[in-house]
Amino acid sequence: MIYLGRPEYYPIIERSRGLWAELEAETGQDILTATGGLSIGTANGSYINSLLEATRVTGAEHRVLSREEMAERYPQHNLRPDDCAVYDPRAGVLRTDRAVSAAVAAAQANGATVLQNTPVDSITETDHGVVVTSGDRIWTFEKVIVASGGWSRKLMPDHLKAVTETHRLVLTWFIAQDGTQFSPENFPAFSRWYEDRSLYGAPAVDGVTVKASVDGPLAGRARATPDPDSVPRELTREEIEKATEIVTEFFPGLIPTIARADAFPDLFTRDRHPLLGWLDQNSSIYCATGFSGKGFKMATGYGHIAAHEALGKQTMEGLDFVRPDRFKTR
Repeated sequence: MIYLGRPEYYPIIERSRGLWAELEAETGQDILTATGGLSIGTANGSYINSLLEATRVTGAEHRVLSREEMAERYPQHNLRPDDCAVYDPRAGVLRTDRAVSAAVAAAQANGATVLQNTPVDSITETDHGVVVTSGDRIWTFEKVIVASGGWSRKLMPDHLKAVTETHRLVLTWFIAQDGTQFSPENFPAFSRWYEDRSLYGAPAVDGVTVKASVDGPLAGRARATPDPDSVPRELTREEIEKATEIVTEFFPGLIPTIARADAFPDLFTRDRHPLLGWLDQNSSIYCATGFSGKGFKMATGYGHIAAHEALGKQTMEGLDFVRPDRFKTR
């Protein structure tokens, strides 16, 4: 709930948290596990100071833990001498597989038609509506929401293609020597950020594997991947060595061998803020993409905004910084 960057995100995070709970209630799925959250870094360093400034502006609940308090409460972390942490009592982890399957099931239960294995080739506005093509299949709709993540770029006008890139993101998991130490009850979700390395992750929701993934520039996010369909799913030797090195330093209780890994594409914008809104004021195409590696936890909140605006039920205020027309040449 403590989010770096613009304070305008905070209401979206708040709404998202409530909507995840609604999805759980509607579908009977356990999606959001409350764990609390730890943001660890150098005391009085830029990372911790930025987090505390964010809490000052948004009023997000938090507590600062000294190195001594961290060492006592969370001995799983191997701490540096000048570490401290910002604790977020309302943080948690999402079961992404259940979240997606539950959302699809809820949509179908409410009358949606879901087409699987149907890649979209083009989206074109005409005088008669928005034409969507997939192979030899063609549909015409009144309005369309583009929410295709790393595959969105090819469906955009040139001025948005010029300010977006598809990046390859890497996830890794490690096996805990003692699963109880890293259970959701004992090990909060975490982010550790320093100038020389950074890592974020989640407890062992399966009782065995702990998510611990290299974050930021060290994860190779500065490298674009032009074709999302050709993103290498296997990790490079450099990525394996870097993740293993950092986990070895930070977590002596994890076996320093990657047990599971994945890589996937996501769309990044030039300013790292999403594209959420109409292509322009006369368009019938709505964008909900470009989340720059930070969109999943707020997916329900973004979906709420997109649905209400696309259906003409409500226009949300205070979101100029995510509107696609901010990149339009004037």
